[in-house]
Amino acid sequence: MKSSLANRFRAICRPLVLLAAAGLPWGCVTTGPAPVVVPPSMVEVPAPAPAPPAEGSLWQDSAPLNDMFANVKARQVGDIVTVRIVESASASNKATTSAGRKSSISGGIESFFNLEKKFPSTRDTLSPFGSVAASLSNDFDGDGETTRSGDLTAYVSARVTGITANGNLMIAGFREVTVNNEQQLISLTGVVRPKDVTPDNVVLSTYVADARIVYSGTGIVNDKQRPGWLARTLDQVWPF
Repeated sequence: MKSSLANRFRAICRPLVLLAAAGLPWGCVTTGPAPVVVPPSMVEVPAPAPAPPAEGSLWQDSAPLNDMFANVKARQVGDIVTVRIVESASASNKATTSAGRKSSISGGIESFFNLEKKFPSTRDTLSPFGSVAASLSNDFDGDGETTRSGDLTAYVSARVTGITANGNLMIAGFREVTVNNEQQLISLTGVVRPKDVTPDNVVLSTYVADARIVYSGTGIVNDKQRPGWLARTLDQVWPF
């Protein structure tokens, strides 16, 4: 009696152990890692050496009051420009398909030189004078619809990391905000034209060429957006 109970217990536990062992190597690779937001490298721009005062001139480039008349718009490597992210995207797609086909065919030989008399219809044997009929019907209906929308509004201060040959500014910015152990990360890179920067040194994200904007987060709230490792494992190995 005890041996039969032990055998039943082992028979029940063996599939569970095999499933758990199969889930260990799969649990970490089912959905792929979350996008990692890497802050752009800091570009250290050495301070320019003060120009020697020109003889016979009262103007000095290094005078402390010169910033009152300078243009505050970013124009050199190392300058800071504020990017206003106003991204809004929506898309929808719908398709409907309906198809049908019906066909039928029938045929037979009613008389052939009185040979049909040798095969009366009352006989149960195969008769070449019997009728043949066939029909085919096929119907198909398909309907699909998808809708997707997203909005992102934020401000990110970026630094000018380079200047292209035609004078456009290459920018890169990164912002990290932590509230109650919840991290919100925003990364932005792209190219802007100096004339698209407003007098307040602000440029809209819609004017950023080759823009790459990444918004992600880490923490308890972000972890709850994903199913557990066992559910992800079963979703990968379940054949049905």
